[in-house]
Amino acid sequence: MKKNKPKKIMDRIWKTLFKFVLFLFCVTLVQVVALKFINPPFTPNVAWEWAESIIKKQPEKRPEYKFKKIENISPHLRRAVIAAEDQRFLSHNGFDLSEIKNALKTLIRKKKLRGASTISMQTARSVFLLSSRSLLRKIAEMYYTVLIELFWDKERILEIYLNTVDWGTNITGAEAASQKYFSKSARHLTPAQAALMTAILPNPHKWSVRRPTPYLKTRQMQIMRDMHLMPLL
Repeated sequence: MKKNKPKKIMDRIWKTLFKFVLFLFCVTLVQVVALKFINPPFTPNVAWEWAESIIKKQPEKRPEYKFKKIENISPHLRRAVIAAEDQRFLSHNGFDLSEIKNALKTLIRKKKLRGASTISMQTARSVFLLSSRSLLRKIAEMYYTVLIELFWDKERILEIYLNTVDWGTNITGAEAASQKYFSKSARHLTPAQAALMTAILPNPHKWSVRRPTPYLKTRQMQIMRDMHLMPLL
């Protein structure tokens, strides 16, 4: 009887763990399937910033977030984002293996870490997860990327990306960013404005649309050259 006791304890642990994993899978599956049809009312980061502004009683620092359907976002911005962030967006299944290989080569040769995130990965991160640099968050990001690629089409992924990506301090999504930087709807952005907005995306808290550096202007021109070659979703 005593010999069987440890085995029974381990069996209970494994059963509990299995139930917990199954529960998490069901919850995340419902999340992803629901957002195929329902626009997210907020993102985890928006909710966090909102809560912070209420606790600190700083209403002027509450995040700006306005969801717009993809047809109400400038086609120039749609093309610019694909050109700058993920040119193989339509051909990969969430992970760009070529970019991952290039990132690993850069890390080995130059000891420098460069991004290899696709639009799908960034969407998974901004919609379902809080900002952090932990290994656990990266694993969760990859997991959600697989799910959204399975259940959403590319147009829906791009639509949610454009509406949930961080575009600066307390600015989430294309509409809020367009209103903030150009005092106009994202629907009416010009090619130059769309390219400049996209140019700051790798580091929207460091770079400024209103005060573009020479590097940003060069990046803007490169995006404008590439965006005409990109598909329109």
